Amino acid sequence: MMANFKLIRKKDLSKLLIYFLLTIGSIVVMYPFVFMILNSFKSGTEIIHYPMSLPKEWTLSGYIKVFTTLNIAVLFKNSVIIAVSVTILNVILNSMVAYAISKLKFRGRDLIFKIVLGSMMIPSILLLIPTYSMLYSFGWVNTYKVMIIPVAVSAYNIFLIRQFMTQIPTAYLEAARIDGANEFQVYWKIVIPMTKPVLATVAILTFMGSWNDLFMALLYLRDESMYTLQLGLYSFKTTIPGQFLEQLWAATTLVTLPVVAVFIFLQRYFIEAFSGVGLK
Repeated sequence: MMANFKLIRKKDLSKLLIYFLLTIGSIVVMYPFVFMILNSFKSGTEIIHYPMSLPKEWTLSGYIKVFTTLNIAVLFKNSVIIAVSVTILNVILNSMVAYAISKLKFRGRDLIFKIVLGSMMIPSILLLIPTYSMLYSFGWVNTYKVMIIPVAVSAYNIFLIRQFMTQIPTAYLEAARIDGANEFQVYWKIVIPMTKPVLATVAILTFMGSWNDLFMALLYLRDESMYTLQLGLYSFKTTIPGQFLEQLWAATTLVTLPVVAVFIFLQRYFIEAFSGVGLK
């Protein structure tokens, strides 16, 4: 009886410790997000003097100034077109390549996989000048193509999907082929449904990367009609301390919300992919 009581008490203490650590971790992760939202409802003076406190007077002046200063509709449209296009292309093209090098047998398959892995070791900054020269000669600068096509395929995403696909038993694929399915049907109707968790993970990471990308937008986009939300946010850059603080926090919150929405929508698959239960 005493031994059982000690065991139950030990389990309760372990559970309590786990909840305590999870609570601490949640606070650490959520704090910057909550801090950003609270500051977006403060005046510029209050942000400077009381950045860590709750707003004394809740105000929407930051949001109003953002909407009156920037052409939010155009910035949002450009960001959505670029981020969604990049995400869709990455999911489709990378899954096709991953399927080929994980489930099809052909000469040079291992060499192609090694080349994909090797390309991940090359610092992207080394390719910056030749890539820019090539895209400039194509006449793609200041177009959607320059922001979408060069990043439509990712070696990291191919590797991630390929590793997940190798867990799919080949017997499922062979059974479908025996039933008369062609290779595309096997890929689309058998493999894709079984790889939803990793595809959702790729979609989230790719959307976040494309949505938050400032460097490529600064490098390739010229006209304001092509600017993205990140370039709009960058326009509040100033050398005067405290200037545009209201607009900066409000715009940062607006830019962050779509990424949060995508994560909430796909979080179940995201968790499955990293917990390894996607193929059960």
